Amino acid sequence: MAGTNSSEIRIAGVGRLYVATADTDIPTTFSSDTATDWAGWKNLGFTSGEGVTFSKKDKLEPVDVWQAVSPVHFVYSDRDLTLKFSLLQFNEDTLPFFMGGGGVTAVTGATGVYQYDIADRPYADVRALGLEFTDVRASDGTTPVTYRFGIPRGQVTAADDIKLARKSPAQLGITFTAMASGDGSALASFVMKDASYAAS
Repeated sequence: MAGTNSSEIRIAGVGRLYVATADTDIPTTFSSDTATDWAGWKNLGFTSGEGVTFSKKDKLEPVDVWQAVSPVHFVYSDRDLTLKFSLLQFNEDTLPFFMGGGGVTAVTGATGVYQYDIADRPYADVRALGLEFTDVRASDGTTPVTYRFGIPRGQVTAADDIKLARKSPAQLGITFTAMASGDGSALASFVMKDASYAAS
């Protein structure tokens, strides 16, 4: 609703990140079992306390004319939609996701030993990425609100340095960028279980 309303302030108190094959739909069912809602997606586990940084940047090119000192029109030339986060768990899902694809294999003849090979050149690793967060401060004091954000097609476009140190956990810092599907479908979508969006 319009005007000041403190119940519409959102704090992402608890959140999760998921990855799936490209073009997987973000779930629209909100049940008591989050894992069931996100069936077909892989939970990427713990992330750093900074959470997720959402960035949308549009590039506009001005149209200048002789008759005016200010632009008379703008042309959209670029849209950059990214999520930036740091994963704290190292496993068969997170390491290949960070490194750009491929898979972990068991080493033949060695029990409990696994290997991940980094390719000699980058390959496209297009995935779907899902984000969910819940604001436990409910607007009515009893029912928390949940937001989901999904990118149906995208890939890791930047990977932070991995710091191995004695006093802090190693982190897989990732920047994930949305890609257009080419058929006019949405670049990304929000799905909210939040009464604030109900028509007045």
